[in-house]
Amino acid sequence: MATEDKNRATAAAILPLVGGAANVSSIAHCMTRLRLGLHDRSLVDDEALKAIPAVMGVVEDDTYQIVLGPGTVARVTPEFEQLVEEGRAAAPEPATAAAATAPTTASADELAAQGAAMKAARKAKNATPFKLFLRRIANIFVPLIPALIGCGIIAGLNGLLVNLGWLTSVTPALAAMASGFMALIAVFVGFNTAKEFGGTPILGGAVAAIIVFPGVANIEAFGQQLSPGQGGVLGALGAAVLAVYVEKWCRRWVPEALDVLVTPTLTVLVSGLVTIFGLMYVAGEISTAIGTFADWLLSNGGAGAGFVLGGLFLPLVMLGLHQALIPIHTTLIEQQGYTVLLPILAMAGAGQVGAAAAVYFRLPRNESIRRTIKSALPAGLLGVGEPLIYGVSLPLGRPFITACVGGAFGGGFIGLFNQLGDKVGSTAIGPSGWALFPLLDGNHGLGSTIAIYAGGLLVGYLAGFLATYFFGFSKDLLTEFNVSREPAESTVAATGGPASPTTGPDSPAKEPAGV
Repeated sequence: MATEDKNRATAAAILPLVGGAANVSSIAHCMTRLRLGLHDRSLVDDEALKAIPAVMGVVEDDTYQIVLGPGTVARVTPEFEQLVEEGRAAAPEPATAAAATAPTTASADELAAQGAAMKAARKAKNATPFKLFLRRIANIFVPLIPALIGCGIIAGLNGLLVNLGWLTSVTPALAAMASGFMALIAVFVGFNTAKEFGGTPILGGAVAAIIVFPGVANIEAFGQQLSPGQGGVLGALGAAVLAVYVEKWCRRWVPEALDVLVTPTLTVLVSGLVTIFGLMYVAGEISTAIGTFADWLLSNGGAGAGFVLGGLFLPLVMLGLHQALIPIHTTLIEQQGYTVLLPILAMAGAGQVGAAAAVYFRLPRNESIRRTIKSALPAGLLGVGEPLIYGVSLPLGRPFITACVGGAFGGGFIGLFNQLGDKVGSTAIGPSGWALFPLLDGNHGLGSTIAIYAGGLLVGYLAGFLATYFFGFSKDLLTEFNVSREPAESTVAATGGPASPTTGPDSPAKEPAGV
């Protein structure tokens, strides 16, 4: 089947299972997930969605998220958008969901109700003003990740060629390709910020462009000469938010006849002056403090800091707080050329891989879970952890904790080398696992950097495996899940714990949700 046909077939399979085109209110995607806003969540058939070959899992948060994996999601989303438009044009009436398979036991009904209640509770818990603000920040920076990755890989290739003395006539061109986006990233941040906060995107970009304009070097603020780029992405973010509020004020008070002339002029003038004579300096100081603190933390905290960061990252992801790290990563990349935090945080995925391998060996009779692990491990090795998290470790409970232990040891390993003076960084954000190798950079040569990162992965794999193998299962959990018969259907909710035990010779094999 042609790639286009395969992607369209995946989109066509998903659409009726989320309630049809009329039930879709918004469509977006990140690195791995198709994110849908839905009018009526009850129209979604979760189990049928999980059965689609291209679907790695589903996650419910502020949006309904279908995990498709990197690359695939970017190809399926346009096809899905086209099908939604076609469906709305052809049949504006709300669609109905496919009939769900009736559960076979009363306990399945109870577990489904418990799972739904837990999902609703966690969704309500996550809908705090602070977390909603973090999601907005993520919406600003996530669209920039493909460019960061592409330019980061080109920068790595260029550095390798320069060190080897090869293709000397080509390396200046590669340097321009790698650096062009980063030189203007503030403009893109300003554009996306204004769009996210309800303003005119181009005005946000215009105000943010002031920050990178070379002529600001002739301006003095707070007794200091400004420098182009001072304040970076944080300054661009603040400038664009200010521009949105100025624009909204103008839209409210400026007469309609003058709006087209006065509103954009006042928006750029007022927010531009505040940016030049205030935000650039303040944001510059904050950006410098972030870089200084990151260096101090790893230089002095070393293994301890890495242990804490690597161990806590997955819980931060579950709480949605990891989104606060995106502008910090971007600021470090602007300042130093790479972020030293991402390789440490990537060890959380290594712990998941090790834990999943241990689950595979500890449950030799549960073919369903073992089959899920075998299919999800390649993605996990490449840094796509959702299938292992939501399909294996999190529903089982204790293996999720031991996976975090594996991430902590991997992070501690890399943190130790940072303390010894060998920095390991990433020139872009987004990838992790093996996919991060092309983006690695450091202060002591590429070979040393790759070796340290690879060592961290191995430590994470091993620690996650050992912690899960020896401490990841209670006797009750083993009794419940290590059974030989194939399951008739999943009996654990996506965010819930394991099912109630139904032991005995006729008990079906248990499996976590998403399997």
